[in-house]
Amino acid sequence: MIWLSKDTYVASQFVHLHVHTQYSLLDGANQIEALVQTAKGFGMPAVAITDHGNLFGAIDFYQKATAAGIKPIIGCEAYLAPKSRFDREGQFAHNDYYHLILLAANRTGYQNLLKLASTAYLDGFYYKPRIDKEALREHHEGLIGLSGCLSGEVPFLIGRDRLADAIRTAAEYRELFGKENYFLEVQENAVPEQQIANQGLREIHRQLGIPLVATNDCHYLKKDDAKIHDILLCLQTGKTVNEPNRMRFHTDQLYVKSTDEMLAAFHEWPQAVWNTSHVAEMCELSFTFGKPHLPQYRVPDGDTLETYLDKLALAGLTARLRERPSAIPEIRYQQRLRDELTIIMSMGFAGYFLIVWDIINFARGRGIPVGPGRGSAAGSLVAYALRITDLDPLVYGLLFERFLNPERISLPDIDMDFCMDRRQEVINYVVEKYGKDYVCQIITFGTMKAKAAIRDVGRVLEMPYAEVDRIAKLVPDQLNITLDEALEAEPRLKDLVQTDPKVRTVFETARALENSPRHASTHAAGVVISHDPLTRHVPLFKGAKDTDEVVTQFPMGDVEKVGLVKFDFLGLKTLTMIAHAERLINACSGSTDSFSVSAIPLDDAQTFGLLSCGKTAGVFQLESPGMRDLLTGLRPGP
Repeated sequence: MIWLSKDTYVASQFVHLHVHTQYSLLDGANQIEALVQTAKGFGMPAVAITDHGNLFGAIDFYQKATAAGIKPIIGCEAYLAPKSRFDREGQFAHNDYYHLILLAANRTGYQNLLKLASTAYLDGFYYKPRIDKEALREHHEGLIGLSGCLSGEVPFLIGRDRLADAIRTAAEYRELFGKENYFLEVQENAVPEQQIANQGLREIHRQLGIPLVATNDCHYLKKDDAKIHDILLCLQTGKTVNEPNRMRFHTDQLYVKSTDEMLAAFHEWPQAVWNTSHVAEMCELSFTFGKPHLPQYRVPDGDTLETYLDKLALAGLTARLRERPSAIPEIRYQQRLRDELTIIMSMGFAGYFLIVWDIINFARGRGIPVGPGRGSAAGSLVAYALRITDLDPLVYGLLFERFLNPERISLPDIDMDFCMDRRQEVINYVVEKYGKDYVCQIITFGTMKAKAAIRDVGRVLEMPYAEVDRIAKLVPDQLNITLDEALEAEPRLKDLVQTDPKVRTVFETARALENSPRHASTHAAGVVISHDPLTRHVPLFKGAKDTDEVVTQFPMGDVEKVGLVKFDFLGLKTLTMIAHAERLINACSGSTDSFSVSAIPLDDAQTFGLLSCGKTAGVFQLESPGMRDLLTGLRPGP
């Protein structure tokens, strides 16, 4: 047993509470799976994630840690504006911010962390996503605060020989978080300035009784990975390794150390090491994944979601059969429609179909070109009746169960294709209908693929461009090929790596960084519509520069895991081109009859003649060399 403070004892185990993963973009070199397995191998009961200003990896981390039997502690290293997060110029603007570690102790703390991480991007972003003490006071409940690294406000003041101000500030943080929820963070990392900070932090501990916790600001997994981390910093700043005065960490100690290593580093004050277990014990956060929360679609008075869908589908089917008479008996259509509606309603998905119908209906009403449907949704007669799709599934023998199987409960997935030029109009409609706090797009991450990783690392290591280009071009042009696969597939690459030490260094470094996130962007199609404000479920991120675009901080898979429903709004250049072609034909034909591409029969012989010859340049999904070869080999016909 050891002292936490003057009157508190806890059991002794060390836990890393300040850790950066690959989601501290171009700064953290810890891959989440490797981090979790390392902590498990060290016998640690828990580990934290505290990426810079974001929660990108929180759900992935949580699942991997719990699967490994390690308690996940979800946190963030926040950027704190000295005064207001709204400051954009003057003394408190560009490079003025402090670091502060925030850990979610419970569900309330996690909810507040979501709000703070969102506020930092949506309100406080200026070079960095910033919060301020006003936001912190509003959303502090359930959070544990650590004073941070040398860039934390308290260590910063100590480093400026302002100990009295540091003591006052530490007392202010203790009052803000609560006496039991604020800790002074000490590190032993061979940085001279850190030693000065540690002395001041011990003095504050002596005067105020605020407990000390030992952390290591882990940016990479092993000591040898410091070189890889340095290359990441060069990529972040656009520098090369030999440039003077560039951003660099003047230590190789910021790795995931074992308990014994931490005890050796803090041999004069082991209580700071053991106190980390107390913080870990304070953190109890669990998730239940998989249950979707559909947004609420408003139906006319007197209707339920089910009765309204039933009315629309029956009326829609009647209209479809009148427009496109079928040789199939109408009773089969009626029975198929009834069977599908029964399944849809029993699974609770009536609202989903109404939402998609409403979106498609808006687009068609505004003259926005809409695709005929693709994927398994084409097997739904309900979708056909609602004009979500434009193919009769009975005529083509398409199965509803491929789209929605009552034996496997999962949300339906209907891809909505819109004219690329007018897709945003449709998204704007959804935002206006459901509210900007309930709708946003989804984040995605650009990663360092094999060739790009070689080019990036070669540039940073100052290898001549021609040589880097030669190495990169030896990687086969295969989608998502890894560097290990390339090494086995290309003997010339393997020979270079084995015989040339410089090439080997570039290759091995690139392999260590391969598939790491390089930047965040917006998913091409995914849009989330929530039944309540999004920040109850996900943190939000500022999208493209100079736009008002808001996206989730969680990628698509994680968005769905926390229960949000994703809708795919795809913008297709093909639909735009077809719309332009129709306008040109109608403008030049001199005919009084309006031409529409939908009037061309699906068994048109001339069309199949072109397909059989592989003349499909510009034809959606059929223009690649592989598809052209397939068409000329199959020679499809009507």
